[in-house]
Amino acid sequence: MPRAAQINTSVGPLHGVGLFTGKRCSVTIRPSGDGGAGGVLFRRLLPGGHVDIPALLRHVTSDTAWSGLPKGVPVRNTTLAASPAAITTGACVATVEHLLSALAGLGVADALIEVEGPEVPILDGSALGFVEALKPTVSPGHGSGPTIVIRHEATVTDPSGAYIRASPGIGCSMTYRLDYGAGSPLPAQQATWDGSAEGFVHGIAPARTFSLLHEARAAQEMGLFKHLTPREMLVIGSDGRPVENTLRFSDEPARHKLLDLIGDLSLLGGRIEGKVVAYRSGHALAHELGRAILEAR
Repeated sequence: MPRAAQINTSVGPLHGVGLFTGKRCSVTIRPSGDGGAGGVLFRRLLPGGHVDIPALLRHVTSDTAWSGLPKGVPVRNTTLAASPAAITTGACVATVEHLLSALAGLGVADALIEVEGPEVPILDGSALGFVEALKPTVSPGHGSGPTIVIRHEATVTDPSGAYIRASPGIGCSMTYRLDYGAGSPLPAQQATWDGSAEGFVHGIAPARTFSLLHEARAAQEMGLFKHLTPREMLVIGSDGRPVENTLRFSDEPARHKLLDLIGDLSLLGGRIEGKVVAYRSGHALAHELGRAILEAR
């Protein structure tokens, strides 16, 4: 088992806008000794004080009131809340998955993350900005850190045919298979992470969030992403090519889905020891798998 990594100095603030709200926001990432209690802890800064939210599955919420959008408008991300009723008071942090993925990819298990604004800034839609800021401050820590050993196979599915399966194995292996079927502008593709920091930094972190052109148009009609253009958010046209943009990898969409999966499963509170294979899944199914893994322990 690789040794855990630790943050030695504070990083940030990193400034940007929220993917869904378009509001200005920032994050400062500190060693967990700076007021933290171990593990990854989000500290939402509010007028007159702050609220702390551990980066754990039990704090995941599907309430999208933080976004300011009408009820029923789908928001695909991961949001953490201090309590079920906390959304209306601002005691929540949205779109945490890319930053969590950067920490997990680098092997960092402990951090205190101060957030100003309702979301973690989207930066360029990948984890690269977080990795580039964090990497110079990260060094090997003591021991291997918390480990979530997959001892029994667990599979979660949804009506669309999407699934994620976790099974016992040596080391950490995560694979994402993207296949939207006949008629999709995206070809079937898959990406795998071997659990190493090097593999994450070079092969996963640069992969950006994406949307198919018809999805992007529908989302803007519902009020989403009006602050973004295809140059700032990867939009795949009907010919399979990015609109006003260029792919960083031929299989960048699958790599980004894997990036999201790594971040979401880090909410288990430790590094996975085992094999995970996902097919066409999203955030909600990743959260469901995480709960299934915890229940099976």
